[in-house]
Amino acid sequence: MAEPLRIALAGLGTVGAGVIRLLASNDALVTARAGREIRIIAVSARDRSRDRGVDLSPFEWCDDMTAMACRDDIDAVVELVGGADGPALTLARNAIREGKALVTANKAMIAHHGLALAQAAEAAGVPLRFEAAVAGGVPVIKALREGAAANAIVRVQGILNGTCNYILSTMEDTGRDFGDVLAEAQALGYAEADPTFDIEGIDAAHKLAILSAIAFGARLDFASVSAEGIARVRAADIARAADLGFVIRLVGTADVENAEPGNAGSSPARMLQRVRPCLVARDHPLAHVDGPTNAVVAEGNFSGRLLFQGAGAGDGPTASAVVADLIDIARAAADGRDAGPPFSIPADRLVPMAPSEPGDRRGRNYLRFTVADKPGVLAEIAAAMRDGGVSIESLIQQGRSTTEGEVLVVMVTHDGPERCVTDAMRLLEGSPSLTAAPLVMPILEA
Repeated sequence: MAEPLRIALAGLGTVGAGVIRLLASNDALVTARAGREIRIIAVSARDRSRDRGVDLSPFEWCDDMTAMACRDDIDAVVELVGGADGPALTLARNAIREGKALVTANKAMIAHHGLALAQAAEAAGVPLRFEAAVAGGVPVIKALREGAAANAIVRVQGILNGTCNYILSTMEDTGRDFGDVLAEAQALGYAEADPTFDIEGIDAAHKLAILSAIAFGARLDFASVSAEGIARVRAADIARAADLGFVIRLVGTADVENAEPGNAGSSPARMLQRVRPCLVARDHPLAHVDGPTNAVVAEGNFSGRLLFQGAGAGDGPTASAVVADLIDIARAAADGRDAGPPFSIPADRLVPMAPSEPGDRRGRNYLRFTVADKPGVLAEIAAAMRDGGVSIESLIQQGRSTTEGEVLVVMVTHDGPERCVTDAMRLLEGSPSLTAAPLVMPILEA
């Protein structure tokens, strides 16, 4: 059997401790599948004194995690520190420069710096893997890179943040409002003390940018991902959606216009990447994803619709994805094979795609207005819809509110161009009749 794959592990939080436990529990299985032992040599974290529930005594402690990559007794570095920049990025760059394989669960770093890291890794001839950066234990990156490699992927949609999905599905089950459920999620550990990245859609946007690059052969472009979170979704919206036969989920969607399968380099392709709360039809596969679960739907031009679903976070699922990457690296090295490009095709051949203009996109929308309880408000909204070219399918006006005389007006539009809704919302900007900005949620049909 080949010599062990010797690794340095940076970051001993939930996932880092999970990697140690997994390698200890499944040692024989991992060795058999990798063709060699995967052995932790050195570890590092911010706080040496903290009890992490695992035995660290077999490993050498390194106070300077960014220097671990320079060790001669290390073949691969596992980065579980987090953060787009700072020590994590320094460690990643050091690892590649020193000729070490790099495995990371850091979606922010890959979304912001993945192209440069991939170029450096390919030039150095070392593997870069990040399965755990998207959807935790769900092997969606491997599935797109390998299992669906023969397909032109035409669309990717996904529930990519477990915190938001837990909040929305709990609101759906209990009728409670956003703030109350968020506090519960924080108490249960599903949400961070500062949940901004989750509830504002930024975490999901990081993951969507990575998926887009792999699915479409597009150059990473996180700056072009439009993200809107769930903080403005009310229990009343959940109830209205249910009455209409929908559930509300935070969905990341990416697709490409004018792409030519097999000839993306010469195609004037434009890419749309958006994270938004959506009304999802009950017979859509994403409608049945509850709790802190992630799911990705990819549509291939020959495979058709593919669904990947599972635990999107946590020590076990994410550690599983990290170790799966290590097994792939160990196998390739033992067989003398090249690990292959991180984004399925070489980084220099990833195609820069301009952001797609969504105005011509057609669909139905859910519109919710919070308005002053006074005469003429509904007529004002109706006039804006008329002037914007929006056709209304149905309208619901909630009775008097107990707070400041506000009422909710909900409309569902007929199928139509997105620019019409945008124009109608612009006409209502600054209206004294509206006590809050309108909420627009697209409707995802099955």
